[in-house]
Amino acid sequence: MQWLLTHSFFGKALAVKRVTENQGKKTPGIDNVTWSTPEVKYQAIKTLNRHGYQPRPLRRIYIPKSNGKKRALGIPCMADRAQQALHLLALEPIAETKADPHSYGFRTGRSTADAIKHCFYALSVKDAAQWVLEGDIQSCFDEIAHEWLISHIPMDKGILRKWLKAGYLENRCYFPTETGVPQGGIASPVLANLALDGLQQQLEEAFGRPKQVKGKRLNVKVNYIRYADDWLITGYTQEFLENEVKPLVAAFLQERGLQLSPEKTRVTHIAEGFDFLGQNIRSYKGKVLIKPAKKNVQRFLTKVRAIIKDNKTATQYFLIKKLNPVIKGWADYHRHVVSKQTYRKVDQGIWKALWQWCCRRHPNKGKSWIKARYFQHIGTRDWIFATATDERWPDGTCKYTTLRTASDTPIRRHIKIRAEANPFDPEWESYFETRCGFTMLSTLKGRKKLIRLWVDQRGLCPICDQRITQESGWHVHHILRRVDGGSNTPGNLILVHPNCHSQIHHLGLNVTKPAPSRGLERREPCASKGRLHGSWGAAM
Repeated sequence: MQWLLTHSFFGKALAVKRVTENQGKKTPGIDNVTWSTPEVKYQAIKTLNRHGYQPRPLRRIYIPKSNGKKRALGIPCMADRAQQALHLLALEPIAETKADPHSYGFRTGRSTADAIKHCFYALSVKDAAQWVLEGDIQSCFDEIAHEWLISHIPMDKGILRKWLKAGYLENRCYFPTETGVPQGGIASPVLANLALDGLQQQLEEAFGRPKQVKGKRLNVKVNYIRYADDWLITGYTQEFLENEVKPLVAAFLQERGLQLSPEKTRVTHIAEGFDFLGQNIRSYKGKVLIKPAKKNVQRFLTKVRAIIKDNKTATQYFLIKKLNPVIKGWADYHRHVVSKQTYRKVDQGIWKALWQWCCRRHPNKGKSWIKARYFQHIGTRDWIFATATDERWPDGTCKYTTLRTASDTPIRRHIKIRAEANPFDPEWESYFETRCGFTMLSTLKGRKKLIRLWVDQRGLCPICDQRITQESGWHVHHILRRVDGGSNTPGNLILVHPNCHSQIHHLGLNVTKPAPSRGLERREPCASKGRLHGSWGAAM
């Protein structure tokens, strides 16, 4: 199967498509080449051959870390990225099937929110574990043993060995690589996950059953959660984690050429709290609360203040456009936990920084003048950092470009993905379609996509030709299944009734995209927008 995928024209075309549409498409390797035109992309497809393939060294760059150090990245050439993307077509389904159930990093359909939610489940139940082993692997990507990877990764050994031994260029000097996988390569996250998978099974085999302690059977309460190379393990006592669990983990890593980071690996009581993936998890008088970590908040405010400071002479409109994506991204990341109070503190910190920015621009003006110049009264809210635009609302009032506030972000409890769910297994296609629809409904951009689908279908289900309403509910269906390479773009999505959706999967019905409506019918759902907004509950 791997041979067929890596030698097919369509597989090569998908590989080229992947590397020319991701965020690094404009970042060249040592050859300073990018594939930006259709002609160049088509010629690149013809060059993806195994015979005679020799990867070039990586381009070494450094990015700053939060602790002041720098992280080394290795940037492959476009041809090498495409080769990695081609082999990942066959390797990713294997990695997903063999993955630890509670591993959430660099996996399709999983996120940090899933890992945090599992932490809450493990630590908040009655009689939950009270001690946590916080783990961090020292230089994980840089130290994985090459021989272990070559012996255990189920792919073309010759190609894998060439990737691992390609080396890198720094200051025009060549350096060979004897260990590790390059951070920056497309295949590196999957290779690292395959190297770290298997620890959960070993923990279950060693501690999955109650332990005999002084003649009594005790549940050791071992739970394992991992995101990339950050992980934690719960246990019933500090001694148990230190003396039994930690040595098992160290032996598991040593086999792969890795070791625990001494300064970041420690055992903590849940009442003291600990930081994990930017969140602080702590028990307050027996109740577990998850909040944004103080370090994460301070790092975010430092970034915002730096943006404001670096734009001393910029217009208010430009500064708002610069800050809004940063504020939105941070607030959306923390919207699944207890964040409202933190949001208010963050908004206060941003307001102080903006007020200082305004006062520095007009040192000879009074506070009332500055307030009237930069802060608006809109509706029932005052002191809104906003600037007027040339557009007007239907009632004649002026439209404003306003600064986004973190406290405007609604708190939405995350629905954790099922541990056994596999996006490459056709049996889970309907489950991932349901999650896709729920995700679309929970964001403004997603709701607009749902409205567009509903309009294009004239509000009708293409299976039964009946109206899709709040009472009927709906599901989102992929015309070309995700397991077959289908995307989440509107051209591959349709809305169907829940019962019709079941018939599609159970009877194997073929569904085609209905022709989009034209003319006046496209304006029909304006009054129906509210119905679509609230109808997903019927579909869930």
